[in-house]
Amino acid sequence: MYVIKNGTVYTMKDDKAINADILVNDKGKIEKIAKDINVKNCEVIDATGKIVLPGFVDAHSHIGGVFEDELDDLNECTDPITPQLDSYYGITPDDKQFKIAQRCGITTSCLIPGSGNVIGGWGIVLKSDEGTIDERLLKHPVCLKAATGINPKGVYSRMNRMPMTRMGIAFLLRDYFRKVKEYQDKKAKAKNDPKKMPPYDLGLEHGIPVLNKEIPLKVHTYMHDMVTVVEIAKEFDINVTIDHAQGASDYYDVLKDEHVKGVIFGPISSGLFPGEGGKIDFECCKGLDDRGITVTVMTDGPVTPENLLLTEVGEAVRKGMDPVRALRMITMNSAKILMVDDRVGSLEKGKDGDILVFDALPSEDVRANLELTMINGKVVYRKDEV
Repeated sequence: MYVIKNGTVYTMKDDKAINADILVNDKGKIEKIAKDINVKNCEVIDATGKIVLPGFVDAHSHIGGVFEDELDDLNECTDPITPQLDSYYGITPDDKQFKIAQRCGITTSCLIPGSGNVIGGWGIVLKSDEGTIDERLLKHPVCLKAATGINPKGVYSRMNRMPMTRMGIAFLLRDYFRKVKEYQDKKAKAKNDPKKMPPYDLGLEHGIPVLNKEIPLKVHTYMHDMVTVVEIAKEFDINVTIDHAQGASDYYDVLKDEHVKGVIFGPISSGLFPGEGGKIDFECCKGLDDRGITVTVMTDGPVTPENLLLTEVGEAVRKGMDPVRALRMITMNSAKILMVDDRVGSLEKGKDGDILVFDALPSEDVRANLELTMINGKVVYRKDEV
């Protein structure tokens, strides 16, 4: 058990700070947030003069499946439509990137297939803790990954096969969901009669939770391709998240659609390119937030380093976003988009003991240092022990 005492606590339930203690029980859950908590046989962490935050949630990452030596277990670039795949089977649980994530305050990540295919497979939500995949798993599946634009075009144009164009990508997305709907209708009409059931198809099965709005289609997309994604979402009545989203400031009205369950902006190291990738606009974070659209930023790790998450938060502040609202992006907003806000994203009684201690507000002070990371009530990083 731990008591974190005398900290300036941002619970992220709202934008206010409170001076309070936090008690984390031996089950790794937050048991109490109040002033002057005194419990026997409990390790005390003195947070006097410190900032206490929920663990950061990275809403778009590939750590554990993409490696520095260019080995890639999350990009099966052999067919543009591979919904039958599952990132659960592509993650190396002891990958050093999880330790790096801990040192950057990232306690939870959405780990997804890469963007080489138009449909890439299921994603999962995983803690940055040690242990097996199952011990660290929060949600499986959390999404079905999709991609538009330059990535699948770049892969398949070299093979001289569809999709070589953005119009080919739009066709393949629509064609896949037409097939899922037909498959689902046939199953419903069969009424579990084995003689009438269509042949089992895992790829189509993976699309049924999307049609049922149990998970969103998580789409790598930029600029005017976002319009195409929203049109397809409305056509099939599915939920989507808009990932990368460069140029979102030109499409606020489009992104206010009820089928858009979140915009995940970044990373800032992405270069500009012709067609749908010609704008980087961090001002969209404030613009989306002001319009009530749930927005966050991402690392896309390890394609870009995990420590860029706070840099992106700082860029949003530089473009006018309130510093606490900016931190809310990578805590409560990310958790809400990933549908794991019952466990993480804020400091509340009963939620997981994923807690960070900084020496200053990291969205406001570039000199702020992360001093401690706790995951599930266990200290996994201390600055003074590195």
